[in-house]
Amino acid sequence: MLDGKVAMITGASSGIGAAAARLFAAEGAAVVLMARRSEPLHALAQEINALGGRALAVPGDVTKSADAERAVSAAVEAFGRLDTAFNNAGYGTAEGRLHEIGEDVYTQTMDVNVWGVWNCMRHQIPVMLASGLPAAIVNTSSVAGTAATGASAAYVAAKHAVIGLTKAAAADYGQQGIRVNALVVGPTRTELLERAMAATPGLEEAFLSHTVQKRMAEPVEVARAAAWLCSDQSSFVTGAAHSVDGGATAI
Repeated sequence: MLDGKVAMITGASSGIGAAAARLFAAEGAAVVLMARRSEPLHALAQEINALGGRALAVPGDVTKSADAERAVSAAVEAFGRLDTAFNNAGYGTAEGRLHEIGEDVYTQTMDVNVWGVWNCMRHQIPVMLASGLPAAIVNTSSVAGTAATGASAAYVAAKHAVIGLTKAAAADYGQQGIRVNALVVGPTRTELLERAMAATPGLEEAFLSHTVQKRMAEPVEVARAAAWLCSDQSSFVTGAAHSVDGGATAI
């Protein structure tokens, strides 16, 4: 599905990002992996390369301009171009109601989820435009990007903003061959969510009660949707908020 593509994946050291790295590589893409945690990131790249794939680890923080630029430059230097990106890095907490959210938590939530997506796109897009080839970007939002789900107000606001950024970018670059879509992700068994459920009794049951399938997703189930949106098979899809949520937005 991604044969010959060069893909950048953020938040790639665990969860959905790591699942996407393995899947994209198995589908034929060369993958440039970015995350703050260097050790698991390099281990994942080594795993993919040992299986015959092509992977490059570029540790970095999506909120830092120099780090995002370095990852994009590494993709071009190692593989010649950048065809697609899965901007998946995220951050959230189960902190209480709006007035109870600390300034530091609010700032980090907005920085990683909103600034981080914008920061990566602003470095990815010029390289994609310069290639003159069709390109695709997928940004990870959430069911919390469509409604107040019980997640913190900061997270709800941030994930709404990701969908807004996605739609604006799709409109800005649609006639130049760059498609931009968002994933509306439901409850998924990632490290981030496992920590939140451990800290908040009853949270898992609440998540399950708001899905049609009454279960949580495995990270690879979300990665499959990202791979499709990054591939040429979704060539007429742009500006979409694509639900991968077990039916959470259907009820």
